[in-house]
Amino acid sequence: MMFVLDASVFFSDIPIDGPACTTPSVVGELADLHARCRFEVLAATGLSVREPREEDLARVEAAAVRTGDAGVLSATDRDILALALELPAVLVTDDFAVQNVAHHLGVETRSIRQRPARTIRWRYRCSGCGRYWREPGECRVCGAPIRRKLK
Repeated sequence: MMFVLDASVFFSDIPIDGPACTTPSVVGELADLHARCRFEVLAATGLSVREPREEDLARVEAAAVRTGDAGVLSATDRDILALALELPAVLVTDDFAVQNVAHHLGVETRSIRQRPARTIRWRYRCSGCGRYWREPGECRVCGAPIRRKLK
């Protein structure tokens, strides 16, 4: 079984049993000395670093819009999701938004230290007048910010 690793894996000491892969954007996030050393150890034992395909990034973006997580996913989050979709692999992350989109795409996830996320549906509610909308932004009725809320 192949694993795609999020940056949080490199900040922990969990064992990785099997082939693993990550993205250049994850490697770029490893500023901590411990995380860099962990990356070097895993790279010496076979960790590969790959860019995701554009068509998989497009599928991730569409899924993130459908789940309501597009506004909170970083470019790195999108990269690891696309790579896990391409390989196919188990995605190792503690990020709930990443797990939510992964579940929507049919990508298996494994948590590191957090409980596994359940599938979430978001609603968007105006912080001023309380109206519900389909996406975040500014309320077209009162002009207040529209906030993301659990459904």
